[in-house]
Amino acid sequence: MDRVHWFAMRTRHELETILRRIDGRGYKAYKDLRDQYDFSRYRLSVDHVQGDPFAAPSRVSAVIAASDSGFPSQLASTRPRRIAAADFLTRVFGCTAAAVSRGNRGTGGSGRIEIDCGGQAVLERNSCQVSSQQIEIRFTMGLPAAGRRVLGRQAAAMFFEELPRILEQVLFFENLPQAELRQQVETCEDQEALRRQMAEQDLVAFVADGAILPRRSGVDDRPLGGSQAIPFESPEALRCRLSRPNHGPIEGMGLPPGVHLIVGGGFHGKSTLLRALERGVYDHLPGDGREWVLADASACKIRAEDGRSIRAVDISPFISNLPLQRDTRRFSTDNASGSTSQAANIVEALEMGSRLLLIDEDTSATNFMLRDGRMQRLIAKSKEPITPLIDRVRELFESHGVSTVLVSGGSGDYFDVADRVIQMDAYHPREVTTEVRRLVAQHPSDRQSEAPAAFQPVAPREPLPAGFDARRGKRAVKIEARGRDTILFGREFIDLAQVEQLVDTSQTRAIGLALHLLAREFLGSGHSLSQGLDWLEQRLDQEGLDALSPFKTGNLARPRRFETGAAINRMRSLKAKIPQ
Repeated sequence: MDRVHWFAMRTRHELETILRRIDGRGYKAYKDLRDQYDFSRYRLSVDHVQGDPFAAPSRVSAVIAASDSGFPSQLASTRPRRIAAADFLTRVFGCTAAAVSRGNRGTGGSGRIEIDCGGQAVLERNSCQVSSQQIEIRFTMGLPAAGRRVLGRQAAAMFFEELPRILEQVLFFENLPQAELRQQVETCEDQEALRRQMAEQDLVAFVADGAILPRRSGVDDRPLGGSQAIPFESPEALRCRLSRPNHGPIEGMGLPPGVHLIVGGGFHGKSTLLRALERGVYDHLPGDGREWVLADASACKIRAEDGRSIRAVDISPFISNLPLQRDTRRFSTDNASGSTSQAANIVEALEMGSRLLLIDEDTSATNFMLRDGRMQRLIAKSKEPITPLIDRVRELFESHGVSTVLVSGGSGDYFDVADRVIQMDAYHPREVTTEVRRLVAQHPSDRQSEAPAAFQPVAPREPLPAGFDARRGKRAVKIEARGRDTILFGREFIDLAQVEQLVDTSQTRAIGLALHLLAREFLGSGHSLSQGLDWLEQRLDQEGLDALSPFKTGNLARPRRFETGAAINRMRSLKAKIPQ
């Protein structure tokens, strides 16, 4: 059944009559509102009514035909344009609601009108959906009450004074800031076009001249302003030129496939550049400073993650010959060390299809990254189970086509394996590969490669549905996002705090529902994790985010397959096997 047309059509006058009738009655009288109402130019649906003033707010939606809205068809002609336009309308709704709605009235969350908005990234959401036929906007309303008593008159003010003012601003093209809307749509379309050109020109990353990479703070993702924000300027040796359909040609630093080293002193911008590349898998708002910073869509940030759960992962290319003959070809633990977790993170990223690894030594396990010549002399290889990344990173590229961008400020041994070296000097990049080659020739390293055997293709694992129980004992399914970093999945808490490319709580919420959908409808017939993620991507492409929930919601944002897979891999209840 079409989720938009669940309810019988009633008139705006009938809604007003209901609110007058239930004024002063018990809170459950609000359930009479669960219906669809004709506001003449748009339809308003009360999709879910909260159980009490302290519960999650009521879910409401409004739908208007594109012809009635006056919304130009060219702004919804392609998928990137539809996502960008929907994101813009969501932000307009949020700003307008904050200005128009009087907010708290009564007990709990009474009186609030809110919508699921984003940060600096432009994500596919279900809070607003734009097509050539119609526009649908989904939001929440805290229906006002004093204790358990309905405040019907205040509710009438919300429905007939505040909400129409908000929707008039959002749903009708003539009332929108049209220049800003077109700018966002065209900017996002250009970002997608640049990613296609990167693939055509064999680039794994691009940073435009003039990009502003630093952020205001660790908790404020907006661009740093003032003289402290130094615009990026590409080294000449890495400069390339791309074209944008709406904004014309653009120049900047293009990184071809290979092993790239970013070096420099502390606080000179190494990690800032890497963090910009991490977020380059998403489109960004105009004026973000990183809207022309792009990375291969499969780029994965890799780090050490002490204490994480690992299930049946083949980490033997990096760790073998453990004491007590522990099998590292099917390695499992509830409390991984820094080195075992980083090894598992790489193998899992390859299993999910990553072609670009992003690594910062600041968040890596030292013994996983390197064993220098002196340590090799003291501790024989036969006594050391770890094969460090330095001995695998070139093989990953040459044999498996996986590139790496690595931030290093303390080890010159990586000069031997790097294709290109970029030095960050007070936020200015310099290409110093020729100088590094000369240094390597003058001061050769005394360490020996420790790779015991070739890095074999990653064996696919089969997640078993038995590990995906979202029930709480005999109680119904319970799936909930606890902020961006945690999913409550049945009885289990899935910790995503170290999954650094997850940017929005609404993505986390969608991941929790996606795990349940995967287990219920796909896993269990010999399908691998990668096949499950392929199936999920196809399902979301065809049906949108509404495929994840049996109820009409407006608080989901689409995650990448890599963050969904990361959540599966961190489930302590996960049961997985590697086919023989």
